[in-house]
Amino acid sequence: MGRLGLSNRIAVVSGAAQGIGAAVVRALAEQGTQVVAMDINADRLAEFAAGMPAHQQVLAHPLDVRDRASVERAIDSVEREVGPVEMLVNVAGILRIGPALDITDEDWATVFAVNTFGTFCLSRAVARRMMPRGHGAIVTIASNATGVVRKNMAAYAASKAASSMFTKCLGLELAAYGIRCNVVSPGSTDTPMQQGMWTGGIGRRDVIEGCLADHKVGVPLRRLADPADVAEAVIFLLSDQARHITMGDVYVDGGASLRA
Repeated sequence: MGRLGLSNRIAVVSGAAQGIGAAVVRALAEQGTQVVAMDINADRLAEFAAGMPAHQQVLAHPLDVRDRASVERAIDSVEREVGPVEMLVNVAGILRIGPALDITDEDWATVFAVNTFGTFCLSRAVARRMMPRGHGAIVTIASNATGVVRKNMAAYAASKAASSMFTKCLGLELAAYGIRCNVVSPGSTDTPMQQGMWTGGIGRRDVIEGCLADHKVGVPLRRLADPADVAEAVIFLLSDQARHITMGDVYVDGGASLRA
């Protein structure tokens, strides 16, 4: 993708140490954006940032998005030491799978703490600073599981549905300030999270083919998404080419959700 008006701007990306988050950081850096990459895994984040090309501006900033006070301090630090945050991408997320009636209270609370409360905390901290400046763009990574019922994914799907609707409601409230808020909903993507679900002989081919017994449609395009596929959608929504798009939800799932 060519230049999209993203150079010399500042972006914050959570969940940046691997998978979709790392792909978003790479894509932004390639556009000339100065990226503050945040992740709870400080060691992995530092290793990732150190591996970026020297000419690209990527700053590693460890952060637990569940900690409201830490989020506020982190954004204060970025605004003071780096500059005004013009773009935010909420990628941080975790997965706990299992039957809905067997999910522990701890797992349910942990999934919502990261996927929903973390998105709320970071979006609020950034948006409050964007408002007086009258511009900005926020993208939240949700999931196609927010629109398709899935077995053994109740906590994850519910948390992502909540963060998706929060982002859209935020977009309505911030539209008058020139701030756009959009959602990208990936399907099965070739990431550590996806691979962690491949147990009991389940693998890439099974995900692509689908499973009638589990009422799961496969992937019509016959491939898993690469994290870069999702990052490209994010880059578009952050860019000036999407200047009249807000409260949108782009599904990047190879047709797996059979969206009309």
